[in-house]
Amino acid sequence: MQQFTVTGMSCASCSARVERAVSEVKGVTSCSVNLLTNSMGVDGTASPQEIIKAVCDAGYGASLKTGSKGTADSEKNTDEKSNTKALKLRLGISILFLIPLMYLSMGHTMWGWYVPPFLADNHIAMGITELLLTAAIMVINQRFFISGFKGLIKAAPNMDTLVSLGSGAAFVYSTYALFAMTDAQLKGDMSGVMAYMHEMYFESAAMILTLITLGKMLEAYSKGRTTDALKGLMRLAPKTAVVVRDNIEQTVPVEQVKKGDIFVVRPGESIPVDGVVLEGETAVNESALTGESIPVDKHSGDTVSAATLNQSGFIRCKATKVGEDTTLSQIIKMVSDASATKAPIAKIADRVSGVFVPIVIAVAVIATVVWLICGQSLGFALARGISVLVISCPCALGLATPVAIMVGGGVGARSGILFKTAQSLEESGKVKIVALDKTGTITSGKPRVTDIITAQGVSRQELLYAACSVEQKSEHPLARAIVSKARELNIESGEISNFKALTGSGVVGTLDGQEITGGNMKLISNKADIYAEMRDAADRLSQDGKTPLFFSRGGVLLGIIAVADVIKEDSYDAVEQLRKMGLRVVMLTGDNERTAQAIGRQAGIDEVAAGVLPDGKESVIKRLREQGRVAMVGDGINDAPALTRADTGIAIGAGTDVAIDAADVVLMKSRLSDVPAAIRLSRATLKKIHENLFWAFIYNVIGIPLAAGALIPVFGWQLTPMFGAAAMSLSSVCVVMNALRLNFVKLHGSDKNEKAVCKIKEETKNMEKTMKIEGMMCPHCEASVKAAIEGVEGVASAVVSHKSGTAAVTLKADVSDEALKKAVEERGYKVVS
Repeated sequence: MQQFTVTGMSCASCSARVERAVSEVKGVTSCSVNLLTNSMGVDGTASPQEIIKAVCDAGYGASLKTGSKGTADSEKNTDEKSNTKALKLRLGISILFLIPLMYLSMGHTMWGWYVPPFLADNHIAMGITELLLTAAIMVINQRFFISGFKGLIKAAPNMDTLVSLGSGAAFVYSTYALFAMTDAQLKGDMSGVMAYMHEMYFESAAMILTLITLGKMLEAYSKGRTTDALKGLMRLAPKTAVVVRDNIEQTVPVEQVKKGDIFVVRPGESIPVDGVVLEGETAVNESALTGESIPVDKHSGDTVSAATLNQSGFIRCKATKVGEDTTLSQIIKMVSDASATKAPIAKIADRVSGVFVPIVIAVAVIATVVWLICGQSLGFALARGISVLVISCPCALGLATPVAIMVGGGVGARSGILFKTAQSLEESGKVKIVALDKTGTITSGKPRVTDIITAQGVSRQELLYAACSVEQKSEHPLARAIVSKARELNIESGEISNFKALTGSGVVGTLDGQEITGGNMKLISNKADIYAEMRDAADRLSQDGKTPLFFSRGGVLLGIIAVADVIKEDSYDAVEQLRKMGLRVVMLTGDNERTAQAIGRQAGIDEVAAGVLPDGKESVIKRLREQGRVAMVGDGINDAPALTRADTGIAIGAGTDVAIDAADVVLMKSRLSDVPAAIRLSRATLKKIHENLFWAFIYNVIGIPLAAGALIPVFGWQLTPMFGAAAMSLSSVCVVMNALRLNFVKLHGSDKNEKAVCKIKEETKNMEKTMKIEGMMCPHCEASVKAAIEGVEGVASAVVSHKSGTAAVTLKADVSDEALKKAVEERGYKVVS
């Protein structure tokens, strides 16, 4: 795919025209223009020169993206900052001229505010002052006129065409009224002077330009960080590598590493390129690529990837993929390609502008000609045509979408939900499928102790004392979870000697003269006898997605400590809300099938995709998009391609910078429950946009015939340009007021849902049981107990708390205490009462 930077686009009509022009070039098989990033991706055999020529012939500029991505991104970022600064300057100067203009035209004329006598007593001087102030604003915002009339000349009108026609029509007619008023004063016709004085609408021309400039500036701010994701990915790539050449270790730039080279990596160093381990054993932190927090053990023959971190051992590897072929480079390429091919959301107002503008112009011309044919004066006929242009001014049409977007974005910001662009706010409410990354999104991303099962005759404190003592010298995340749990319970650790970490198995050391061993079942079975009950407990824990760690002392089994990446407290409720909203929920994870299915059951997920790597996640999203619009929720670097490929990418605020930069929506509070809230807000905003556009169009449907004088012969109703401008302003006020109603949208839950819950509680108030349960230590345990209880026939719902050690069970039929107790104790917990 060839990628180009396109300049001069202002709306979806522009991007559509560029897309059509390039698609007609011989040899082009597909073309996608991204208005948000001002980029274009082209597939086919056409040369860059032919493609650039097609874009230039369409009235825009284009250049091929060449050189390093870092340089290109830096230049683009500088251009965006420069553009935003220019818009801000234009807006500020426009407001400086607009304030005195509004004071003179509205404040003095309508409300009698004070002005100097030389203006108050001289209507011509007042008119000339308004003309000069308006002309200054028009010169400042001349880009609207250049772009608008260029599009009109090329038969491709856009939103700038609407703005320039509306503002230009008001200015031209006001200038005519000023000259007519001057002529009337020279003739001594004071009634004519007063009549024409009220037919000057310079403030309308100036206000239109200023408001649209404000919208353009807000849009520019939202585009400011669209390419930061790529820069973040590139920063991960190691700069140097230690290669072995002629049996001598040499440090060389990573660009000089060739396929087949032998390189070495010491503990704490990043792996420079993709390769296969020849010698050594280690644990590698692959969170940069997979998002999984637990390091992966590597032995001879295993593969390693660039940008992952070697944590413990010395390894000697052979390079298999270098340069643009490494996993990291492929992720960078996927993010770049996804950005280039992601279709922009065409604004409804932009889609209709190509039809609306010609119709308005035609109606204005026809109205003028018809009244001339009917014998009316040129002034009367011209007033009818100008009235059509003034009343059909695109202010309401142009405000319909951005005002709702601004209000909706503000409501989201107050709730910790940040929509990066107007497109993301529109797109979020249209999704049909929500794909959730597991680690850090559904789960906390940090392993925690979930279960402590002691052997016969061993206390919990005794087991934790031995486990904490031997694990405190290990750097493994599972070990840190055990040490953290022991400290939480104020259990001190003993002094360990002869400590040794057994890669892929566990740890061993000497405490008080006895050997302490901790690790998997295979390791401990060689040290102590593991009886059937403990083996069954370990199998049950594994089925729940937990990692059972066995501990022995002096050849005697002490017990099992289970560690898992537990689900967040709000994950189950968030998934339940999404499902109630009619959305299909899919979980993507690099974990094995067993662990993934366990987490999926606890969170109430509809579909689980396990063993998925970064490129696999992006492929899954592409497959899901064939079934409907997709929102991807993630927090890791590995999620960046999928976040970008999805229709809407949603990043957890506590996640990596790259994930946040690649996403369209950022949840600053890192709560999964904010995902359904974001979708609710988007849907409410979309509803307001549709309402605003409906009223904006209805206003034109009614106002244009009235302005053209179609009702004069029937009712004698005549709409002057002054009333047309007032009607235009009123339509804008209505659009803004309707959008402000978004401030009352309830994001978390709904009244209907609350009423339904209350109704269920009322109907089942005499069918509730409360269970006292021991052994629950975290939200993961809560989810497990909740799933067990709700799996019993006759149970409507269960509210479980590990903090209070209770489960409030709501029944829809008679259920015995024994059935409930059995369901809970089969999961390894004890029912006290």
